[in-house]
Amino acid sequence: MAFSTITKPLFPSISSFTSKPTSSKTSLVSLNNNNNNHNTLFDYKKQRSLVVKNVLKTVEPTQVLGSVSKDVGSLVSKATILVSEKLGEAGLEVLRGYGNVECIYDLSQEDLCKKISECDALIVRSGTKVTREVFEAGKGKLKVVGRAGVGIDNVDLKAATEFGCLVVNAPTANTIAAAEHGIALLAAMARNVAQADASIKSGKWQRNKYVGVSMVGKTLAVMGFGKVGSEVARRAKGLGMNVIAHDPYAPADRARAVGVELVSFDQAISTADFISLHIPLIPTTNKMFNDHTFAKMKKGVRIVNVARGGVIDEDALLKALDSGIVAQAALDVFTEEPPSKDSKLVQHENVTVTPHLGASTKEAQEGVAIEIAEAVVGALKGELSATAVNAPMVAPEVLSELAPYVLLAEKLGRLGVQLVSGGSGIKSVKVVYRSARGPDDLDTRLLRAMITKGIIEPISNSIINLVNADFTAKQKGIRISEERVVVNSSPELPIDSIQVQISNVESKFASAVSESNQISIEGKVKYGVPHLTCVGSFGVDVSLEGNLILCRQLDQPGMIGHVGNILGEENVNVSFMSVGRTSLRKKAIMAIGVDEEPNKDTLHKIGAVPAIEEFVFLKL
Repeated sequence: MAFSTITKPLFPSISSFTSKPTSSKTSLVSLNNNNNNHNTLFDYKKQRSLVVKNVLKTVEPTQVLGSVSKDVGSLVSKATILVSEKLGEAGLEVLRGYGNVECIYDLSQEDLCKKISECDALIVRSGTKVTREVFEAGKGKLKVVGRAGVGIDNVDLKAATEFGCLVVNAPTANTIAAAEHGIALLAAMARNVAQADASIKSGKWQRNKYVGVSMVGKTLAVMGFGKVGSEVARRAKGLGMNVIAHDPYAPADRARAVGVELVSFDQAISTADFISLHIPLIPTTNKMFNDHTFAKMKKGVRIVNVARGGVIDEDALLKALDSGIVAQAALDVFTEEPPSKDSKLVQHENVTVTPHLGASTKEAQEGVAIEIAEAVVGALKGELSATAVNAPMVAPEVLSELAPYVLLAEKLGRLGVQLVSGGSGIKSVKVVYRSARGPDDLDTRLLRAMITKGIIEPISNSIINLVNADFTAKQKGIRISEERVVVNSSPELPIDSIQVQISNVESKFASAVSESNQISIEGKVKYGVPHLTCVGSFGVDVSLEGNLILCRQLDQPGMIGHVGNILGEENVNVSFMSVGRTSLRKKAIMAIGVDEEPNKDTLHKIGAVPAIEEFVFLKL
């Protein structure tokens, strides 16, 4: 293969037209995708910013609301952030530095659904239910939901993912507060502190009635050895307790470092004198502690729950208390909050209760407020938060390294879908990454998401980002497979090239079909800018920065000048030309970059040139 090229850098906007127009939906172009014509250098910081905004489909602090006019300018407005439950002032200050903050508490579901369509972000605690109806009412404007705390059982994660909304939480700031409260309840329960306090205040003096039990030498089973559970274990060890733990996902070496033995679920509950719960509420843990599990426990066991109320079957716990299997319980959380005033469990004499105070210290409240505010603002800026719960986490250094390749991936996807000519639609896409690095050193999740975005967005009303890319592809019946090929190139570069193959479709541009009967396009990053390097069997060298015309022609003199004259006569500026051919004086592909979108008459004139066998106009 041989090719020649004339280049002039260009950064215009994008869409699509072919020599044989077919009806298709016009894609909405994100403002984050627009580039400036005057900038001919690759500005790395700006490019990375553009990448992360495309990855999460987020908004700038000032986002264009009206149509842009070169003479008039643009109308701008800050992002709107709704805070539906009380948040510390330090966190509110962080939010106000980025957008318009509205604090509206005690919203009904109906009122929340009405309000959410105006908001880019929503911050909640545990009291607000963020249901599917809320995401539907958000109408795609809602970009991020922040949960000020750890648990996210009040947020419909499946719906959030479907609607491309990132969900972040604040898992670290209240860790110590929750652990301290767990230990406080443990000690208060063992020594009957709450009951004795109430007794004295009622005028009684009942020393014999409130004899407690010692914790030293007793076995504590920590159920869930995450951040809070491990901190509870550390403090219990300091009290002289023997600590075991159950957590199917906790590494044994981390437990050993604290002096804790990891055991099976049954062994933990059957040997423990005290049980402390630190388990998230998910379908598999709902009512995990029930009649069956209580029956396996040592008679006289004492239970503390500062995790989630739903992990305990409260009716079963009440029966276990009455039968003596459970001697005492200390509960900070309940299935329904607040619990009913006549709750037999709450009123039970052997139950110590607090109103969900696990994170309620001044220090924790301020820390949680700042942590969630920074996570939400970061998400609105397009940063991939380390506390995101419904998106794969990509390290910042990986994101920085892959920035230009992410742009290449999306542009290849957009180019590929415009080459498909109707039929049954795209069902199978294969992405081939060529790299000197091994599979373990190449994280392709971002790239796959952006190829999916490029393929789906131009032909639907879906907004695709890292959160919902795989879900949306599956929903639309598109199977995207990946292959990694090790090549002899520089290991300093994460990727040598990306190839997109679309199977079982017809092409608007027959030359894009490879010998394996697939639409095949390939690209590389050169000098930080995405380039198209292969179309079908033809090698080209095209900077993917603007409108593109591909022509298959007979390889003969004068073709560049002929097509250039047609465009010049119609005042269409050419930014670059590249010709790739299989052999001398046979077939060739000419790739032409243009600043303006040629009208139909101009494109028809190009198609009428005798030596041109087919052509396609593409907006990237």
